[in-house]
Amino acid sequence: MKHLIDPTDLSVAEIDEIMELALDIIDHKDKYNEVCKHKKLATLFFEPSTRTRLSFEAAMMELGGNVLGFSSADSSSATKGESVGDTVRVVSCYADIIAMRHPKEGAPHFASFVSDVPIINAGDGGHNHPTQTLTDLLTIRREKGRLNNFTIGLCGDLKFGRTVHSLIKALARYEGIKFVLISPKELRVPDYIITEVFEKNNIEYKEVSTMEEVMGELDIIYMTRVQKERFFNEADYVRLKDTYILDRAKLKLAKEDLSILHPLPRVNEIAVEVDDDPRACYFRQALNGKYVRMALIMTLLGVKA
Repeated sequence: MKHLIDPTDLSVAEIDEIMELALDIIDHKDKYNEVCKHKKLATLFFEPSTRTRLSFEAAMMELGGNVLGFSSADSSSATKGESVGDTVRVVSCYADIIAMRHPKEGAPHFASFVSDVPIINAGDGGHNHPTQTLTDLLTIRREKGRLNNFTIGLCGDLKFGRTVHSLIKALARYEGIKFVLISPKELRVPDYIITEVFEKNNIEYKEVSTMEEVMGELDIIYMTRVQKERFFNEADYVRLKDTYILDRAKLKLAKEDLSILHPLPRVNEIAVEVDDDPRACYFRQALNGKYVRMALIMTLLGVKA
């Protein structure tokens, strides 16, 4: 039985297979309508979510399966003091696969040791978000036609942004990727990413403090919001929340074929005026999330069309 807790749980070959399956689902939706008939997905979301939870549910429904679960810890037995381990043991009696989001780093990893069914990490604190990474990879694949040989700028909250951490670890395994890290010093990428990913693997990267100085170099820019829920000090959040805003003026410095990604939700880090720019990929990216989760569910359940 295989779980997906960290993006590196999948080999590059396995990721490529999921990408190919997702692309086939996009092209031949009817073929996949009933591949998960009589299968059940449990969504255990101890932390709020809109896109991730609904895309998992939509994915399972479009595969012909069923969904059960809860959308916040307040509506689960966690309010009675039940442990994560006990919750997962019980739910794995009722479902064939579990998607779990939790505010504590490592909770889905722990769940994988006690579950009788595959666990998918749908986000654990500021740590990992592997299915968002698969979404990002599918978006890059569809927009650029490849997963190698490009320069990507990661902008905003690189310290607490679990989507950034997961994406860096995944892209670092492909050839010819150059990373540009755009953030204030307070939100720079954690040291372990620098030492264990970039330096250990001799990957080209640079850290800068403004978008303008690097916009012309980028093939992809990955915008992130400054996450209020990750801050212990509200004054720091207020001071940093509007540090980087992508608008038309900045886009004048960018390549004509730049791809603009964002894991969403957006607050104000991308101006609404950018939405109509053909380079804006973030709503297409959200749709890609459904297709790649369909492919992942099929892969972990071992079902085929």
